[in-house]
Amino acid sequence: MAAIVSLFAFVFAIVGLSNLSLIQAQKGGFSVELIHRDSPKSPLYNHLDTTYNRVTNALRRSFNRVHRFKPTSVSTMEAEADVIADSGEYLMNISIGTPAFDIVAIADTGSDLIWTQCKPCSQCFPQNAPLFDPTASSTYKKFSCRTSQCGDVEGTSCSSNGSCQYSVSYGDGSYSKGEVAADTLTLDSTTGSPVVVPNVIMGCGHDNDGSFDENTSGIIGLGGGDSSLISQLGTTVDGKFSYCLLPFSEAGNSSKMNFGSDAIVSGNGAVSTPLTKQSPQTFYFLTLEAISVGTNRIKYTDKPFGTDQGNIIIDSGTTLTLLPDDFYSELESAVSSMINATKVNGPEGLNLCYDATTEFAVPDITVHFSGADVKLQPLNTFVLVSETVACFTFSPVPNFAIYGNLAQMNFLVGYDTIKQTVWFKPSLKFIEF
Repeated sequence: MAAIVSLFAFVFAIVGLSNLSLIQAQKGGFSVELIHRDSPKSPLYNHLDTTYNRVTNALRRSFNRVHRFKPTSVSTMEAEADVIADSGEYLMNISIGTPAFDIVAIADTGSDLIWTQCKPCSQCFPQNAPLFDPTASSTYKKFSCRTSQCGDVEGTSCSSNGSCQYSVSYGDGSYSKGEVAADTLTLDSTTGSPVVVPNVIMGCGHDNDGSFDENTSGIIGLGGGDSSLISQLGTTVDGKFSYCLLPFSEAGNSSKMNFGSDAIVSGNGAVSTPLTKQSPQTFYFLTLEAISVGTNRIKYTDKPFGTDQGNIIIDSGTTLTLLPDDFYSELESAVSSMINATKVNGPEGLNLCYDATTEFAVPDITVHFSGADVKLQPLNTFVLVSETVACFTFSPVPNFAIYGNLAQMNFLVGYDTIKQTVWFKPSLKFIEF
């Protein structure tokens, strides 16, 4: 699907000889390694790309990814694709089945279903790794269409023999079809032994095609729907997860995604804002009240999703922050009026760019969510797209709003899906762009 900026994806390396049960992990929480798709640790890493190539590619994926979130009308959002193929900014290396079978999948906060390509495959996109063989797993089981598990997955149907079938399609024409099943899922923990999660609902894809990369084999959904990994972990991790995304300049390093008690965000500088439930439940909706540039507070009155509450989606996979046209114009004007530098042309879609060969001061920009004022640093608001050009990381789109991952970088961002809250805490280390 053409989806907004890169999807939330990570690489989990599954290592270790002993396993940790989910109940044991819950007592102390656990963390997994989070690796950017352009890191040397990623199977999608291209050593021929420059840092600026990687930045501009990520920005381009942002505009492609927006179509995933934005259907032709709000009322039909639930029927739209949950994720865009091969746009993930992060990859997830997990294991499924017994014995454990390693797969690399796009991890996406903007989708729900967990699926991978499976044998036998009537139509599969090329992948370098072997296909998962469900008959080789002693813990694999498929569901009939009468089961509650079948009802937890959107877009299911019954086969001629009564088994539960899923079908997901994406805006770029990519799709996956197969049977709804359950199997054991294993996550590596950076704070202990691998964590084993039994009976995870997943899709076993026998008919899959589209713009997927041969180094990946499926999707790991991390959204708010019933079939996502987060929802299936549920109360065993108290509905909590968090992450801290590193700046592009540190793409060779890794950060963590935390679950359970390890995901609690607190302490000096931590602020919280409510999550707003609305359709589709996959996406995480926040309420944006205003954005300040210096002392100029620009009120946000747009209702891209039909209500005052839940008027912006937070997505760790979208690079840029995308705002409705009129509001963006006010914001750009306010930022531009406070920067004394030479304007230059930048990549398509980035309206405000400057000559970076001479240093210039970036104004203070604060994002005002309901109950939470998040003060951004220059690395959140301007990005170098070449050695000589720096561009504003906010961009206009018609009647839509997404809070992207550049604005989230160097913040610990925590989600509590039970208390319906998102927390922000600035990192102790901020890096200038």
